[in-house]
Amino acid sequence: MSETYIECLVKAKPSMLGKFCKYLLYLLTAVLLALMILTMNMLLFLLAAAAGVGAYFVGLYTDLEYEYLYLDKELTIDKVMGKSKRKRVAVYQLDKMEIFAPIKSYHLDNFKNRQTKDKDYSIGYEEQPDLRYVMYYEGSERLILSPSPELVKIMKNAAPRKVFSD
Repeated sequence: MSETYIECLVKAKPSMLGKFCKYLLYLLTAVLLALMILTMNMLLFLLAAAAGVGAYFVGLYTDLEYEYLYLDKELTIDKVMGKSKRKRVAVYQLDKMEIFAPIKSYHLDNFKNRQTKDKDYSIGYEEQPDLRYVMYYEGSERLILSPSPELVKIMKNAAPRKVFSD
């Protein structure tokens, strides 16, 4: 049995709200620490520590990367937070996939009016040219991915009638 393995790491664009909250909490931490040093008030120290912990966790969840692992007709998606914490998001079987095509492909025209759950595991914005792909899975999920050309090629070899690269 021949097993094909490839992995692809994609950096997601952080949201503006997440960036704003992270820098606001950093600023709040610095101001509270400066005030604590000037007044020697322990309550300000506790507030500064809470703001610092909040900044850490907001920074952890805004620095996202998605890792796509393909192994023998199975696509696994992991979320890497802050380059330190990894969480398995989902596992998808290529046998249950309906179509995998570029996001602006004419092959997706028949799927446009479906009521599906959208899940975005891509870079989060449109590039020029747009290299994101859409995968409809089991009729109920619509995944947006940013795979590498090698991953698309291997998936096309595994399911040639379902994968399009226009």
